[in-house]
Amino acid sequence: QVQLVESGGGLVQAGGSLRLSCAASGSIFRLKDMGWYRQAPGKQRELVAVITRGGSTNYADSVKGRFTISRDNAKNTVVLQMNSLKPEDTAVYYCNVVILSSGSGNYYPDGRWGQGTQVTVSS
Repeated sequence: QVQLVESGGGLVQAGGSLRLSCAASGSIFRLKDMGWYRQAPGKQRELVAVITRGGSTNYADSVKGRFTISRDNAKNTVVLQMNSLKPEDTAVYYCNVVILSSGSGNYYPDGRWGQGTQVTVSS
């Protein structure tokens, strides 16, 4: 099973940028679809970006055009570049392996949740 460690969070002003990294371990990382999730206090965890093993990407409408997900299989890392940050982006961000359900068309997490990394955007 893939193990994941998130880093790169911090405090930024609205309009600023952050680059989150997810370091993965596991011999079959290159075969996994990967996603970034976030969870704000009192809210459900939501999927914000996905990158498949083939490099295809999908984004939640709330971050489309502002966030970019990428991966480097040689380094076993997944990155979330976040630009034009808004206070509404404030949350703990997590990465995870995701699996696409053929029936529903939705992605589901397929690993343990780590500690995540805190992103705080001030107004």
